Amino acid sequence: MSTQAGLPSTSFGGTLPPRHAHALLDNPLRNKGTAFTELERTRHGLLGLLPPQVETLEQQTLRAYGAFQSRASALDKHIFLRALQDTNEVLFYRLLLDHIEEMMPIVYTPTVASACEQFSQIYRRPRGLFVSYPLRDRIPELLANRYGKDIDVIVVTDGGRILGIGDQGVGGLGIPIGKLSLYTLIGGIRPERTLPIVLDVGTNNAERLADPLYLGWRHERLSGDEYFEFVDKFIRAVKTAMPHACVQWEDFPNAVAYTLLDKYRDEVLSFNDDIQGTASVALGAILGAIAVTGRPLRDQTVVMLGAGSAGIGVADYLCRAMVQDGLSEKEARSRFWIVNRGGVLHTGRHDLSAEQRAFAQDEARLAGLPRSAAGIVGLDEVIKSNAATILIGLSTLAGAFTEPLVREMARKTPRPIIFPLSNPTSKAEAVPADLMAWTEGRALIATGSPFAPVNNGARTIPIAQCNNVYIFPAIGLALAAGHATRVSDAMLLAAARALAEKSPALKDRNASLLPSLRDLRAVARHIAAAVALQAQKEGLAPAMAESELVRRIAELQWEPAYA
Repeated sequence: MSTQAGLPSTSFGGTLPPRHAHALLDNPLRNKGTAFTELERTRHGLLGLLPPQVETLEQQTLRAYGAFQSRASALDKHIFLRALQDTNEVLFYRLLLDHIEEMMPIVYTPTVASACEQFSQIYRRPRGLFVSYPLRDRIPELLANRYGKDIDVIVVTDGGRILGIGDQGVGGLGIPIGKLSLYTLIGGIRPERTLPIVLDVGTNNAERLADPLYLGWRHERLSGDEYFEFVDKFIRAVKTAMPHACVQWEDFPNAVAYTLLDKYRDEVLSFNDDIQGTASVALGAILGAIAVTGRPLRDQTVVMLGAGSAGIGVADYLCRAMVQDGLSEKEARSRFWIVNRGGVLHTGRHDLSAEQRAFAQDEARLAGLPRSAAGIVGLDEVIKSNAATILIGLSTLAGAFTEPLVREMARKTPRPIIFPLSNPTSKAEAVPADLMAWTEGRALIATGSPFAPVNNGARTIPIAQCNNVYIFPAIGLALAAGHATRVSDAMLLAAARALAEKSPALKDRNASLLPSLRDLRAVARHIAAAVALQAQKEGLAPAMAESELVRRIAELQWEPAYA
């Protein structure tokens, strides 16, 4: 047998059978495309399968960016990026990292909402797992078929409450796929150690059920005991197959989100991103904003539109932070006026969940307040009757923060903090440019979806996006480095305070309340250290010197580069 460059040759001109070469090119974690060297091409039987030019990753990225720019619509660009991810993961993440500000809204919010709505139409290749109810007795087998065996993070959804667009059934898998892309891009969790999952429990979306292309189980959405027994089977299987993986609950309906979080938070390493992640990033942005106002958190009056799981989660973390700053729990809760379609949450209402009742105002405080034509104390009436300093929207009611309402709030407070946080962009309670105009440029703004900077006289004011990407990738990095066994609320509060420490507004009062996306990987390391140290304080992680922890975090943060 002759040799070439020290390698044995074969009758077909390579050292391995052709199926190996084809499998290598089809493996997105190992494929280097035109970056395979001459020696690698010979060794792996790739000669003739690739163009003769050997390229660098930088050259490949330049070509991929040109192809990205040629796509006409945001959804087309999203589809292109997903296809690239399925072809070459290193190139995909290198491209995203080089153009993070431009591509973040494409790979995730707001474009991912359209991708979820059209999931069945744009489906190309498998990614993640479909755990469908008809296969409920074979869940261990389904999990065993996962691509990566050693998993650090699972993001799971049942597709029931996707962003602001509701029940999308299996189309909701687009959210875990997008979230885990950001775990890798920002947190540096290795892509093969992530696992997106959709629990296919049916859908109540008539449009999806009537669509002949819909890929999910064609059945009305499960509820009650059947639903919870199915989820329990899933969790038991995860505990057996991947006992050290973190389970992130994502976009579950309000009716079950708290139940699942409370049931499993002490049983498996898990947290709910909509409840705890949203709360943590919102708190971090608010702490940055109050540093600008000079008025401490314990002195704020919070008005919130929206009392779902995300809204109550934000209120809960703000309340916990107020208690940390010296208020009693009763005093802290009295500072919240939370409004839903039934008006202010108050003790006289009988339609509130346990989580909502915790923030119900004493009914006596509503005596003498103006009421709407429907006889309720709504958002307008609350703003008229209080000197609100913080206004938060998590209602998905587009335009709910009207000009008269905002002007009334701004009349009573010098620097109103206004956060229209509903996603996607079409559901935002207000547009930042309007908020700036109605407050004479005094508002401190963060939004749920990305918005362009606002020109205000001689100033251009960047608008912070309260994107959970500031929090959850850092949580994953902290858990991987610190080996925590549980995720506590105190760990998420530590994340929020660490995020606030990086607020550009601390140095420039006209700057964004949150760091630039370009700085997110460094910010993630900072937050991960704070979270891991808090886990140690609570006895939820083995003791480790801070210097060693910081070193481990830096070492674990994967970089998109070819081996």
